[in-house]
This record gives sequence, structure tokens and C-alpha cells, in this order.
Amino acid sequence: MIVCHCQSISDHDIRSAVDWMRASDPDTVITPGKIYHALGKRADCGGCMPLFLNTMRSNENFRVPGKGEMPVLRRHRLIAAE
Repeated sequence: MIVCHCQSISDHDIRSAVDWMRASDPDTVITPGKIYHALGKRADCGGCMPLFLNTMRSNENFRVPGKGEMPVLRRHRLIAAE
């Protein structure tokens, strides 16, 4: 399935790029920009980004191995000391 029509990037291309990046550097942080660069392409209109991100994140090799889940950041109220 074509994910990015502007650059003709398919879901297979994205999954392959994630697999290749993870194999070449297990600790790398994979971003859309790095995927575009690995494919020799550049982002254009950005309309594909939601589907691009979903495709990228659904790859089992996306997460850095052994690092666990990202912590959930929560807003905290500052309470003035009395």
C-alpha cells in the first residue's frame, strides 16, 4: 500500500527501512526523517504523516530493544507551601 503519494513510499519501504536501521544500530532512535533519509527521499506535504507514523510504529523492530516503554509524562500542579 502506498503511504506517501508525493514520494511513492509504500508500507513495505517503511518496514524495510525500520528493519535495516535496527539491524545496523540497535540503539538508534528511529524517526520519520531518518526513514525518509534512508530511502533517499524528502518529506513534502506531510499529509501522509499519520499513516506514516502508524506504519513505522507497528513494526516490531521499531522500539529500542531492552529499553522498555517510554515513561508517561503527567502534568503536576505546583502547590504553594504554607
